[in-house]
Amino acid sequence: MSFEVFVFLIVLALAFDFMNGFHDAANSIATVVSTGVLRPHHAVAFAAFFNFAALFIFHLKVAATIGKGIVDPAFVDHYVIFGALVGALAWNILTWYYGLPSSSSHALIGGLIGAIVAKVGTVGLIGSGIGKTLLFIVISPALGFLLGGMLMLMVSWLFRRMPPSRVDRWFKRLQLISASYYSLGHGANDAQKTIGIIWLLMISGGYLSADAARPPNWVILSCYVAIALGTMFGGWRIVKTMGQRLTKIKPVGGFCAETGGAITLTIASLAGIPVSTTHTITGAIIGVGSSRKLRAVRWGLAGNIVWAWILTIPCSAFTAAVAWFIGQAYL
Repeated sequence: MSFEVFVFLIVLALAFDFMNGFHDAANSIATVVSTGVLRPHHAVAFAAFFNFAALFIFHLKVAATIGKGIVDPAFVDHYVIFGALVGALAWNILTWYYGLPSSSSHALIGGLIGAIVAKVGTVGLIGSGIGKTLLFIVISPALGFLLGGMLMLMVSWLFRRMPPSRVDRWFKRLQLISASYYSLGHGANDAQKTIGIIWLLMISGGYLSADAARPPNWVILSCYVAIALGTMFGGWRIVKTMGQRLTKIKPVGGFCAETGGAITLTIASLAGIPVSTTHTITGAIIGVGSSRKLRAVRWGLAGNIVWAWILTIPCSAFTAAVAWFIGQAYL
């Protein structure tokens, strides 16, 4: 791999990281915008700050899983990285265009799987890492749903004697805390996925030893900056879907959804499991809505979102496999 190709792939990885923040900004800000707690541009700046702040709080366990736990690093080369990034970027752009909150994380994992299978077949896959990721496709939204719904029921009972206007005032302040906590979780889990990809690229290109405990600091810093900048620009199409169309959210509901989702992300990040922040917050929002009444959730739209989740890994894998063959010809 020439140095020029190496630089090109670093730029492509950071472009994916930026798109990840742009695409997934809704995860962090949809509820605070829809409840009127923060104005849209203040909300994205707020979320971007806490996305970046995660750099100083969480270890790189998720990056290690992406870098060494999904595909065998021995089979990874710059063609595989190119295919994975193109597959993930293409899916993110498509789902952003249609305003569907899909998972950037699973798009990247699908891209890695598709590119490796195109190169060496299934022998290059690590079953335990993929199995853990697939399991959390179900667990993360279910846990978000459960925690969001339970918190909503608990808060409703605790504040049942308080006038609604006063409850709103209190939870508008508390939502700033829950939104910052969720944005920390988003930065901790999602920025690390691109760190893992660049880590793989540096090992495969001979720029870093295979037994290196962590990638260079410039990789870590640039990935956190890229995702924070992407969040700053915000994917407003998806914000509307998450914050307004799926179910109507008030400040108390926003607090419960963000807190339930953030707890789920913290557990996953500390365990080194790359989960979907999109799945998690969507499950939490639906949990909050359905705790009031089932008809409060637009289940038809929720079904469309679930279809996007189901299709993410196979579609990004197929695109990545095609991109791998193109990379073989032109890189």
